[in-house]
Formats: sequence, structure tokens, C-alpha cells
Amino acid sequence: QIHGGYGYMAEYEIGRAWADARVGRIYGGSSEVMKEIIARTL
Repeated sequence: QIHGGYGYMAEYEIGRAWADARVGRIYGGSSEVMKEIIARTL
């Protein structure tokens, strides 16, 4: 919403970063699983 249409367009860096972040989160697992993984590495 902050970046308007640029946040959804793949041609712009912010759009690619947003898409990559969402895919990484889905691929990585739920928030609880990610917390468990991080806690184990600490």
C-alpha cells in the first residue's frame, strides 16, 4: 500500500522483494515452525 502499484510490479525492485519475501515465508513454514528453527540455532 505504501508503494502503490510499484509494490506489485515485478519490474521494480520493491515488487520483487515483496514477492520473494512472501514466497520465502510460505516455503519456510509457519511462524511457529520458524520460531522453533531459530530457537534451535541459537
